[in-house]
This record gives sequence, C-alpha cells and structure tokens, in this order.
Amino acid sequence: MLRASLTFATILLCANLPLRAADLLPADQSMASVIDHYVDALIKTNDVQTAPQIDEYILVRRLTLDLAGRIPTTDELHAFVSADPATRRAELADRLLASPDFIDHHRNTLQLLLEYPDRRNDNDFRKYLLWAAEQNRPWNQMFRDMLAGDENDEHQKAALQFVKHRAKSLDDLTNDTAILFFGVNVSCAKCHDHPLVEDWKQDHYYGMQSFFSRTFLTKKQGLGEKFYGEVKFTTTAGVEKQAKFMFLNGSVVDDGTPELTDESRKKYDALVKKLEQDDKAEATYPDFSPRQRLVETASHKDNNEFLARNIVNRIWHRLIGRGIVDPPDQLHSENSPSHPGLLDWLARDTVEHGYDLKRLIRGIVLSNTYSRSSEWDSAAQPPSPHYFAVAIPRPLSPRQYAMSLLVATRNPPHWEQWLTKSAEDWKKERGGLEGAANGWANQFEIPGDNFQVAVDEALFFSNNDRIDNDLLRDSGDRLVGHLKAIEDPAEAVTAAFEAVNSRQPTADERKAIIEYLASRTEDRPAAMKQVVWALLTGPELRFNH
Repeated sequence: MLRASLTFATILLCANLPLRAADLLPADQSMASVIDHYVDALIKTNDVQTAPQIDEYILVRRLTLDLAGRIPTTDELHAFVSADPATRRAELADRLLASPDFIDHHRNTLQLLLEYPDRRNDNDFRKYLLWAAEQNRPWNQMFRDMLAGDENDEHQKAALQFVKHRAKSLDDLTNDTAILFFGVNVSCAKCHDHPLVEDWKQDHYYGMQSFFSRTFLTKKQGLGEKFYGEVKFTTTAGVEKQAKFMFLNGSVVDDGTPELTDESRKKYDALVKKLEQDDKAEATYPDFSPRQRLVETASHKDNNEFLARNIVNRIWHRLIGRGIVDPPDQLHSENSPSHPGLLDWLARDTVEHGYDLKRLIRGIVLSNTYSRSSEWDSAAQPPSPHYFAVAIPRPLSPRQYAMSLLVATRNPPHWEQWLTKSAEDWKKERGGLEGAANGWANQFEIPGDNFQVAVDEALFFSNNDRIDNDLLRDSGDRLVGHLKAIEDPAEAVTAAFEAVNSRQPTADERKAIIEYLASRTEDRPAAMKQVVWALLTGPELRFNH
C-alpha cells in the first residue's frame, strides 16, 4: 500500500496550514472539485484503474440513504431518473439537505458516533442532537455543549449527558473524548509510553485525564467539579510524576487552582460530599474549571487541528466507507493520511466556514469520488481501498435499515404525494416513520468492521411473526397488497424491484420471477409475498452499495 509520509510536526500544523498553505488548492474552489483533484492525482500517479461512475438508479438510492437515512420512494426514484442529468444530482442533494429527513438522519448518525454503549437510546441526548441538527449547530459549538455546557440551558444540559454517562469511569471519559472528538486512542499510553507510536507518552494520557479528574456527579445527577485535585502516575522506571493539564499536541494549560489552606480543603471536601449525597444541596462551582479549559484549548485556532481533522475524517469515513486516516481513531505520525493535501484542505475549509457539517457533507456527495461504482468487473485485482478508486459497500445502520424496510413495504401510492407535501406535513410523516422504526432497529446490530449479517438477524426474518403480520401482509396499505392487484406479471415484478431495490429488474431477473409466479397461479398472493420476502432479505437492500 502506497502512502504519503508526513512528520508528526507537519501533521500537527497542517490544519492551520503554516507549513502547507502554499501547496494547497485555493480556498475558493468547489469542495467537490478539490476532492476529485486530490483523489485523482494519487490514482494517476500510481496508474490505478478505477471503477466507473454509478448509474442514475444507484445514485438516487445512495444519496437518499446518506442524506435521508432511507431508500427513495418509487415516486422519488421516477422523478430523479426523468430529471435533467446536468442538474438533478445537486438539486436532489439540496432538497434532501433542506428536508426533515436530513435532520432526523443527521441526528441518528451523530448518535451512533457519540452514544455510550449502555445508553443506546438516551432520549435527552437524542433530543439535544435533534435540536443541534435542526439548528445546523457548528461542530465546535456542539463540542463545547457536550464537554462544558451550561446546565441552566435546556439544550446544553441534555448535551452534557455525554460527560454524565461516563463520569463514573475516568478512563472512559478520557478515552472516549480523545477518540471521538480528536481521533486519538491514547489508551495504550496509560501504563507505559505507546510501544509503537512515538507521539503518545504517558504524559499525554494522564495530561488528558487531568482535565476530567475533578468531575463528579451530584446526587441530583448534575455535573460538579472539585475545587482542587491532581493526577499522579508512575512511569515504567518507577518514577512518580504529577500530570500537567496537557492537551494532545503538548499544549499545557496553566493550573489556575488557588493556593488552599488545610481548612479550605476540608470545607471544599465537605461541600463535594454534600453534593454527592444530598439532592437538595445547591452546586457551587470553582473559578478554575479544567474541563472548560480543555474545550478552550482544543478549540483555539493554534490547537484545533485535532478537532477539525477528526470530524472531517469521521464524516468522510461515514460517506465513503473508509477514512482518509484509517482507522479513524489512529490519527498519529505512524498512520499518515492517504491524501494529506485533501485532509488539510477539508480541515481548513471546515474551520473557515464555522464547522458547518452540512456544507462538508454536501461537498463530499457531489464529488465523482463519492459516485464511483462498488462493482469491479476487471480481471485485474481491485486497487487498495485507500485510493478510493472503487466504492466500498457500507452496511446500513439499524435505523437506516428499519426505515428502509418500512418505506419499501408500504403501498407505493402512499408516497405519491411526497414531493408535493409541505415541509411541515412531511416532518410529521417522517416523525411517524422514526417512531415506527425504533422497535425494528433494536433487532439489528450496529455494524462494525468486516460486517456480516448475524445469525439472529437471519432467523428473525425467517421466523418472526412481525415479518408476516406487518411487512408482508397483503392488505391494501402494503406492498404485497399493491402487487397482487397488478394483473400484468411483468409490471408487478418491476414495481417490486423499484419499491425494494430502487431499480428496475434485469431481463434475467424478470424472466425468472415471472416463471415462478406462473408456477403458482393457484395462490398468487402467497407467491408474491415470497418474492417480496426474497428482495427484503437480500444483500442489495442491506447495504449502501
């Protein structure tokens, strides 16, 4: 695998660009063209073969899954295919980005990134993420809300669930903050300097931990911070050290803790104990807040390379299937970006445009890099995935899959008024879909690397009564009921494929299914149910390909 190499000092400075600014494309170029420039340059340099661009059917499906969190309705499919090829892609992206679908889906994707495993469906945190998506709240502001928000503000109070869920485990709070906001897993530096990565020392791990060591939960489940406290650790040489308030790039925050007498320490210890045990105690906060200083330090223009580069890499990973730095929690000098200039340009653009995630998402999905096919028809071996020369099939998240199942199995005419509905009407309809999808989503695992459909999921589709009684019932409000009323078998097969797989069947597929239906004329509804079941359980619906 060919990778460009950067020193750690260069990596740290890239986002602010004092070293590479002259080498980057101008800031006023379109993001999509910049993406294609950097990706295509590496492909050309190494004489790499690429997959072709996807057709209009796969494109509308891919865009709708990534921006709306569901497959397109049949009506949306037809509208896109018949629209002007020169403008339809940008028009669809802009329509979806402005829709209630994007707000709900953006909330859901952020939840997958940020949620605590034991709190998979925390309603307060989900409400905050929904509000943030509605406001298109800048990522650096969300970071501040979640790490050091104001508990007197209803939205920021909900955002602080990020810290509250982890407050009882200092290691979880330290590691998750470093991984999810900065793309850095420093857990290996807890007991010793990282054995493989020169960048991460025990000083970095305990420096990060020191920002959280004074955080505690009050009896009222609020967040408090102790008035003093220090973190000490022992090196592998047996030397005891006191950790500094040190950010990942080595920036040290001056300790603003005032000098305290023994009497003052006793008073503050008693206050903390009362807050932890008495739900009527009123919280008092110290003037010096390490957590607040972490947010200020990480957000500062001289230090924001981690915050900006991480979220760019995370969004890229979600939409493309692999990070520019991969894995996304290994942003360090021993794991250089596949396209350093691209990551630098996108990070700079993100900072200069106020951490606008919607802008970033739009730029990526309008690029030709995004719309390459995932099929590799050449006899040659496919290129390494770090070239982004072939699309990577991505398993749907539990909510994406649940939502798509519900859209696919509804009577297609139900959606015919979708494009003419007001935003407020569709917001209610979408809200109903979200609610209905909740129960289904719990049946599916959150996909990780090298995902394969679990045995439990396969058995669920084969044996659970909910599949028959809800998704596959032949009533007039369901797809099976719609299909059984279509007399022409070829028309019925086309309608089934468009509803479930967002495309028309191939000649061979149409022929095989028509022959199957002809063999079961005595019970056509049951036969049609089997056809729909086969499409629902196939890999084509399960993946964004």
